Amino acid sequence: MIEATREDRLIETFATLADTLVAGYDVVDLLQTLVESCADLLDIAAAGILLADADGELEVVASTSEASRLVEVMQLSARAGPCVQCFTTGTVVSLPDVEDSPPAWLRFRDSAREQGFAAVTAIPLRLRETTIGALNLLSTVPGALRQQDVRAAQALADVATIGILQERTLRESNSVREQLTSALTSRVVIEQAKGVISHSRGVSMEEAFVLLRTYARSNRVMLSQVAQGLVDQTLVI
Repeated sequence: MIEATREDRLIETFATLADTLVAGYDVVDLLQTLVESCADLLDIAAAGILLADADGELEVVASTSEASRLVEVMQLSARAGPCVQCFTTGTVVSLPDVEDSPPAWLRFRDSAREQGFAAVTAIPLRLRETTIGALNLLSTVPGALRQQDVRAAQALADVATIGILQERTLRESNSVREQLTSALTSRVVIEQAKGVISHSRGVSMEEAFVLLRTYARSNRVMLSQVAQGLVDQTLVI
């Protein structure tokens, strides 16, 4: 019965995360759902997520407790620890006993010990060759996480990663679309401005464009702004 209940909750979590693929959502809320679900479903005490920004710098974006957040922050400060290595390599990093931390991870070890954590498993947020962050699963007792828990955590992290990358793609797509719309709108105004110059100067449309562009460059003003000024009759060239 316990396993069936856990399985039901796991399916429900997948459904919740999958909803992000078809509906608008907040990335932080998505990742908070992920860490809370992991803490609820897996044999761990706490969870946290480090996510890379546009420059590839990791930031703490979600955690189930202040203790787990502090451990994440310490890894960032030291630029070393299982979560940092997980992000760098794009592979699962298991540390069944924090006392066995390598020398470079001593600041992380001390922080984990101070916050009451004895074991850590770091899961990459990845899609093929792209790794965008890492999920930290922390336990209060030594021991490796069960393989089925690792697989479940990786599957949940993969779904969240797809959602995040889709959101970024849509955002970038919208940005490109807005730029294109702006360019097309500007082009209409420029054509109108060319007509104004052609009529007032008695020159061809080609010559009018040369005059328009020369003025813009000479005065270091955007071509569209000069064109708008001519159309609005707030500028004469």
